[in-house]
Amino acid sequence: MRRRSLACALGVGVGAFLASGVASANPLDAFGFGSRETALGGAASADVRGTAANYYNPASIVRAQGLELSIGYMSVAHNLAINGKNTHVDPVRGLNFGIVAPGQLFRIPFAFGLALHLPDDRVSRVRALRQEEPRWELYDNRNQRLYLAANLAIAPFDWLEIGGGLSFMASTRGSLGITGEADIFKSEQSTLRHQVDADLTAVRYPQFGARVHFDETFALAVVYRGQFKLKLDLAADVEGDLARLTTASYQLETHSVNNFLPQQWVFGGSAGFLKRGRRSFVHVNFDLTWVNWSAYEAPVASLDAKLDIPAPPGGWPAGITPPATPQKTVIVPLQLHDRFVPHLGVELRAPVGQRLEMATRLGYELAISPVDDQTGFTNYIDRDRHSFSAGLGVRISGRALANVVREVGIDMHGQVSTLVERTTQKTDPSDFVGDYRAGGSIFNVGMTLTVGFGR
Repeated sequence: MRRRSLACALGVGVGAFLASGVASANPLDAFGFGSRETALGGAASADVRGTAANYYNPASIVRAQGLELSIGYMSVAHNLAINGKNTHVDPVRGLNFGIVAPGQLFRIPFAFGLALHLPDDRVSRVRALRQEEPRWELYDNRNQRLYLAANLAIAPFDWLEIGGGLSFMASTRGSLGITGEADIFKSEQSTLRHQVDADLTAVRYPQFGARVHFDETFALAVVYRGQFKLKLDLAADVEGDLARLTTASYQLETHSVNNFLPQQWVFGGSAGFLKRGRRSFVHVNFDLTWVNWSAYEAPVASLDAKLDIPAPPGGWPAGITPPATPQKTVIVPLQLHDRFVPHLGVELRAPVGQRLEMATRLGYELAISPVDDQTGFTNYIDRDRHSFSAGLGVRISGRALANVVREVGIDMHGQVSTLVERTTQKTDPSDFVGDYRAGGSIFNVGMTLTVGFGR
């Protein structure tokens, strides 16, 4: 019992601060950016313009006819269960902002764009589970990130647009120091002081895209998004007196990947039908995204600890045994598989008079899980995901607004994702987690307001 008290006194605050690190991806990959594009199932690389192009294809920001500003809000609720019990994965709620400013340089059209995703409860989140504890690996932590992208694009020819830039993601690193006196006989009377030093840093990764349009109704696109890792490096230093018997020193360092986004290539196309003049009123879009999941790194922290508790003069009192140095974490490799993710979207546009246009949209996405069945020691849970989306849009344009406002757009979306329920069976009948059944659904709704300026 006294040995346990000594260990608890040394570990106050350390476990809570250092048991952190879940890897995942970024919120835009999971839930989209902009209501129109989300309603199209993410099939937008060849048929996007304005602020949403900052994510889907930075080359297409040059398609903006004037200065554009947008603000949107999305709310995502998870209903993911293990053995019929909701695992309470945090909801995604956040604001999306965007700006595109086009112009000309030596008679060549160019544009500058910014996009921002701001979670409404935190800008960065750190949470960790042991590798054997079941968790929804690709959803549990992916929404808790501040996202920022800055892009430039040009149109050197009438049929070609190219552009690129950098995206930034928030990360966390810090240290913890604990000093004071630990009472090994009455741990509740210990007097310990702690100091936390943490800072919010950012990592950046490149993205670029190109779009070729053969006429007003047919276009092809290619987009690249780079890989990034949000590393979590934490250190703890505990020093203090143990009931005036001796002085203890405990140093601990952990290193892990807190968030991981694999590199991606997107190949897309868009075709227009039912033409009237130069306008098409039915658009069919298709994107195929290759995701390099095989580069994924296990989100388990490596642990390096040093414990120094010299014996007091005369030796330890009867019944007191100092704790041993913690063993180094044995990380079980996690192998994910590269995947192709298809996206399909259909948009029907209907003009109502000369200055009003309404649109109806439908979309579908199929994401085959890159995670193998967790039949062994680890429990990184994922399931194949079918996403069905729909949305409405309204565009008001012309002098009916004002001489400085070219158009106003309001777009809404709703999306239901089903994660196919499946049972994981363990190879070891004595596994402490045992077999489990996992599946569920995700609900995503939102709205975007866009204002275009200029005549």
